[in-house]
Amino acid sequence: MQSRSPASRTGRPRSAAADAAILAATREALVELGWSKLTLADVATRAGVAKTTIYRRWPGKNELVVDAVAELFDELELPDRGSLAADIEGVVLQFATILALPEARSGLMAVVAEATRDEALRERIRASVVDRQKRLVLEGRARAQARGELPPEPDPASSARTVDLIFDMVAGAVVHRTLVSAEPADEEWVRGFTRVLLHGLGGQGT
Repeated sequence: MQSRSPASRTGRPRSAAADAAILAATREALVELGWSKLTLADVATRAGVAKTTIYRRWPGKNELVVDAVAELFDELELPDRGSLAADIEGVVLQFATILALPEARSGLMAVVAEATRDEALRERIRASVVDRQKRLVLEGRARAQARGELPPEPDPASSARTVDLIFDMVAGAVVHRTLVSAEPADEEWVRGFTRVLLHGLGGQGT
C-alpha cells in the first residue's frame, strides 16, 4: 500500500531524489532539534529545496514526520534463521534497534501523541507504518507453515485476525519496552519474549 505521499496532483512529475532528500533532512532535524523545534523551513534548507516543494508533497509537519519515520521501518527484513523462533528473534532485534534511533524515537512518540486528536493522522500512521510492516508477519507465517511449524489457516477472515493479533503483540511489546519503559530490548529479553509469544506463560521453561 503506497500511502507515504499525498494525493496525486497534476503538473510536473515528482522527483524521487527530492523526496529522499526531504525525508532524510527531516530525520536529521529530528535528531538535532527534536519534534517541537522542527520546522518545514528548516527541513527545506537542509534538503536544498523550496518550502513550497515540501507543501506540494505533504500537507504539514505531522504527515512529513510520519513518512520520514515510516521509511526507517521499511528497512526491516525477516531473516531466515532456520526456525520460527529464531526468525522472530532476528526481526524483533532489528525493530528494537530502529526504535532506539533518536529520529525514530522522537518522531514516533510525537506523531502518536498528535494522532490522539487527529483521525486523519492516525489513519496515515496505520497505512504508512502498521499496514506496510504486517508484510513481516505474513512472510514469517508463510515460511513457518512451509516448514511445518505452523498449521495452515485457510479461512481468510480468521487469517487476517491472526496477522493483526501477532503484529499488535510484537509491536506493542517492543514499543512499550523501548519507548515507554526505556529498557533495552536486548537478546535475553527478546528470547524471553519470543518464548512467551510462541508458547504462552506455560511454556516459559521449555
